[in-house]
Amino acid sequence: MPMRRLASTAVALTFFSVLVFSLLLSSCARKPQQKPAPERFKNEPEISLFINDTGEKKQIKMEEYVAGVVAAEMEPTWPVNALAAQAILARTFTLENIEAGRVKKLHGTDASTSVEEFQAYDPTRINDNVRQAVQRTRGEVATYQGDYIKAWFSACDGGVSASAGEGLAYFKSPTPYIKAGVKDNCLSITTEENKRWQKAIPLAQVRAAVKEVSGQDPGDITAAKVTQKGPSGRAEKIQIGKAVVGGPALRLALGSDQVRSMLLEDVSVQGGNLVLTGKGFGHGVGMCQWGANLLSKSKKSPEDIVKFYFKDIEIQKLW
Repeated sequence: MPMRRLASTAVALTFFSVLVFSLLLSSCARKPQQKPAPERFKNEPEISLFINDTGEKKQIKMEEYVAGVVAAEMEPTWPVNALAAQAILARTFTLENIEAGRVKKLHGTDASTSVEEFQAYDPTRINDNVRQAVQRTRGEVATYQGDYIKAWFSACDGGVSASAGEGLAYFKSPTPYIKAGVKDNCLSITTEENKRWQKAIPLAQVRAAVKEVSGQDPGDITAAKVTQKGPSGRAEKIQIGKAVVGGPALRLALGSDQVRSMLLEDVSVQGGNLVLTGKGFGHGVGMCQWGANLLSKSKKSPEDIVKFYFKDIEIQKLW
């Protein structure tokens, strides 16, 4: 091959290499950047609150509102650090939901006092412990890659936590920050009812609930069994008569006061009732309140308690 031909080939190869390298650099530069953390507020925010009992709408300072939530959602006499962990989650839940505008569509306000719509709220239960807990974590929220987390919690996870998919059948958006399979030994300090409970529910009520959540008529219910369990042992699918229904959906339809959790040890039909035996109280996703209580007794900080149940998160102070 002539020398000129070789030289031109070398030049072409060099140009091609530079072009590829430039494209790679450009591609890297165009990669989506991690979302910045929520901006700090200049002052403590004020929110609008719908009082469901009276229909009143009022403006309230965020920390005053958070105190009413913590007092309602957790036993006010518990250790301050456990209450403070609840305060971080209550504050996070509030801001995440305000950002999504869920209650705004219902009442034209940022929040409401309904547990079904938002969070429990009872300012009459606020005591010095609650005030200290809220002040200790003033302005603190939990974020994951620049977004507020889904600040889930339950009363008693039965000793082991669940993923959002297993405990809540939640698949709408990724929740990689939820720690599933956390063993917190909460059963060592919780109430006897949470250690083992049993409930008999009339079959007529069960049949109506199954129809409601699955669109299937189970027919005459003579038998019931768990057909699918998740990694933590929670019932994800239950066969009721001729129908198969999701565990979390059935629990909500029957009432969480009756079906305390999906950590079921036995499911049977006896004397015209669906008889459920289990342990724990709640969906088991995120922070366990009894577990937070236990962790606080070992001098864990509020932030450490939250991070025990959520991974790869940041606790950020916004005001």
